[in-house]
Amino acid sequence: MAPLNTIAFIVENRPGVLFKVSNMFRRRGYNIESISVGPLTDRSLARMTVTVEADGRMLRNLIEQLERMVEVVRVKPLDRRRTVMREMALVKLNTADPMAREEALKLVNSHHGLILDIDEMHLVAEVTGTPEEIDRFLEEVRPIGIVELSRTGATALERGSVRL
Repeated sequence: MAPLNTIAFIVENRPGVLFKVSNMFRRRGYNIESISVGPLTDRSLARMTVTVEADGRMLRNLIEQLERMVEVVRVKPLDRRRTVMREMALVKLNTADPMAREEALKLVNSHHGLILDIDEMHLVAEVTGTPEEIDRFLEEVRPIGIVELSRTGATALERGSVRL
């Protein structure tokens, strides 16, 4: 299995660009592990952050392909050691059992999460962190009973004065 790599790029913010980019990954047989897209302050542009399994050669090839696309303005692979990266997960847990509810509240709190909704049967928590921190949280709450899960793709910025 190739390592996970994250690529950030600026694209034109118009219909069809996400399809073209994801289709390029599909045609080359790459599975997108996570994707995050949103407009910049200049709303004619958007920032995409994509995490994909790719070794060094494959990553260089992907970057070259992205740079050839007319809609792509800039591309940069991100070094995880020099990047602030976050994901968010919304998790609905089965908390009908009072002991499960108590454990769920403890775990959400220990991961600096928020309780967004709670009733006698379930609670919905929001947890933000690195992809690895989200994975750890999910493993810890799995025995309680995950009813539903919605997880964003990773979004990232380089540390310091470096810009994309």
